[in-house]
Amino acid sequence: MSDVFGRQPVLEALRSGREVNKLLVVKGQRQGSIREILALAKDLGIVVQEVERVVLDKISAGANHQGVVAQLADVRYWSLEELLAKPCTPDWPPFLLLLDGIQDPHNLGSILRSAEALGVDGVIIPERRAVGVTGTVMKSSAGAANYVPVCRVTNIPSTMETLKKMGYWLVGADMSGDPCYTQDLTGAIAVVIGGEGSGLSRLVKEKCDFLSSIPMRGQVNSLNASVAAALLLFEVTRQRG
Repeated sequence: MSDVFGRQPVLEALRSGREVNKLLVVKGQRQGSIREILALAKDLGIVVQEVERVVLDKISAGANHQGVVAQLADVRYWSLEELLAKPCTPDWPPFLLLLDGIQDPHNLGSILRSAEALGVDGVIIPERRAVGVTGTVMKSSAGAANYVPVCRVTNIPSTMETLKKMGYWLVGADMSGDPCYTQDLTGAIAVVIGGEGSGLSRLVKEKCDFLSSIPMRGQVNSLNASVAAALLLFEVTRQRG
């Protein structure tokens, strides 16, 4: 079971249809969006329990829970087969995001938020040496993690081979690549983002069809993984019009 804390993430979890086992609310909390959360929980028949603030402080490990925590059923990860069978429209070719070892839950949450906003059909993450969808990820994504499908695979390189056979172009984010705005990113595409600090692993980098860079003019020559992902995803969406 995973916990989602914070008013907006909890509200989005309820709206998305995720299975909520219980809603925990600080005693006496009835102001602002808490009222909307309680009304929606009542409509959905979700059990609401009032607790002392210290209980939520412990559950959220000191993070800002804003007086509410939703206890969800285990996160449902999509299988690769389900993700590839997801229907697409003619004006929006398949658009996936592969993450090669993101370990910071705040980074993953931010990436999922950008992916959902920019029309990504699904996010693929490795089962090992990478963070999964936790409560912190849910909060960092502002609820977007409830809407974008997340698939966990045992091996990213072999998954890349499968995507190639399905007609995807694999684009790796790397400063050695050509500027993203000079490349054609309009077809079926899977953007590949490396881990914090290390970037793309050698084998993953080799399996990319081409590399794409984000032009920068400042003194710092690298970007946070979540920022790089957002900018590259935006360029794909921009080119698609």
